[in-house]
Amino acid sequence: MPSFVVTGGARGIGRAIAERLAGDGHVVTLDVTASPDRHHDRVVQVVGDAGDPQVARQAALTAEAIGPLAGWVNNAAVLQDAGLADSSVAQVMELITANLAMTLTGCHVAVNHFLAHQRPGALVNISSHQAQRPVRGALPYATAKAAVEGLTRAIAVDHGPAGIRTNAVALGSIATARFEEYRLEHPDVDAQMAALHPLGRVGTTREVADAVAFLLSPAAGFINGAILPVDGGRAANGPDPEAA
Repeated sequence: MPSFVVTGGARGIGRAIAERLAGDGHVVTLDVTASPDRHHDRVVQVVGDAGDPQVARQAALTAEAIGPLAGWVNNAAVLQDAGLADSSVAQVMELITANLAMTLTGCHVAVNHFLAHQRPGALVNISSHQAQRPVRGALPYATAKAAVEGLTRAIAVDHGPAGIRTNAVALGSIATARFEEYRLEHPDVDAQMAALHPLGRVGTTREVADAVAFLLSPAAGFINGAILPVDGGRAANGPDPEAA
């Protein structure tokens, strides 16, 4: 039975991905905090920084000890804002680097693990609609996600010949606990989200998890270097100023 690593897998989207992949194999989650409760009999937790190469390698070895490592999901992120008008270059760069480093570290560890075992594998990086269409006040996050998408394509080209597929999912707004907390404080958010997403709602963590599981599966065997929007059409939506 194969194994998978999911960074940022203790809660939210990462947890949903881990639980979904547990239906296909064993899962190791890598997160700075432990999950508050037990995920699933097939889910093992490694607590640590996903941007630390030594910790990431430990997650890979833990997964390999359970079953052949087949897939790696880079979900961990830092959700903190900083702008050019109110933060220093160093502060902005630190946030960009923190987000990009976690994905780059995961990709580095996973690719080298697959190469060392002379085994094909699959990576999925979690991106955002903001990589293409940023919202105000999220400059470091949007910049890092744009870099993640470039990294995804470059790895796909460099390591596709070894049978290593690398793709990304670009998410719209997803109903996580963090989103629900925001929703309670902003009662008008539902109408705003319905206007932004042509499907008229935000996505669910399970819908993200299903998309990730597909990209990791043999069914996606000829998909490499793709950025799959999982956003209800948000990135395709061009609001019409005359619509009102």
